[in-house]
Amino acid sequence: MLIVTKKDVEQADLPLMSDEALLSNSLEGNLVAFDLLVDRYYDRLYGYLMRFLKDSDTAEDLLQETFLRVWRKRAEFKNIASFSTWIYTIAGNLARSEWRRRKRWRMLRLGPSRSENEADVELPDGRSGPDRIVEGRMAVEELAKELQELPERYREVVILRDIQEMTYEEIAGIVQVPVGTVKSRLNRGRLILQDKLGKWHEST
Repeated sequence: MLIVTKKDVEQADLPLMSDEALLSNSLEGNLVAFDLLVDRYYDRLYGYLMRFLKDSDTAEDLLQETFLRVWRKRAEFKNIASFSTWIYTIAGNLARSEWRRRKRWRMLRLGPSRSENEADVELPDGRSGPDRIVEGRMAVEELAKELQELPERYREVVILRDIQEMTYEEIAGIVQVPVGTVKSRLNRGRLILQDKLGKWHEST
């Protein structure tokens, strides 16, 4: 005779739970609940980190570190923000630290370079994403290359908005700036991409 326990029923309900409920269950040592959170965010976070750093090994390492930090700090999570905002903030902080470390290393190897003091420009948010301006012959590799050349503050919001398809409010929570600044950086990043990709297309 098959005996179904209360615990079995609770485990069966886990896939239907919200991220926050799963995190709460993980506080009680429920590893299945935490594994479900990992499954939900693994591909999205990997794609985010990969596009940010363009390095599969580093993206994988930072992804694992992100989940480790979520596990260690799960008791510190507050429902002020959504779980998705919280985990993307952790991943984003790790990615930015790694990017700055690489930038410092390049400067040490190549010597001092002129710093960029490019001010944010407030523009109307009516433009389409950068991929919309790319015609049939534009290679995905070229877009990825130009995306990596964007200044960090622009690259991050373009990835979160145009690739991860997050809302302005979610992005503001992740990068910890006002929504207006998110829109300004997004449009500035899109304009830079449109300009570079447009010139590339004209030369092909």
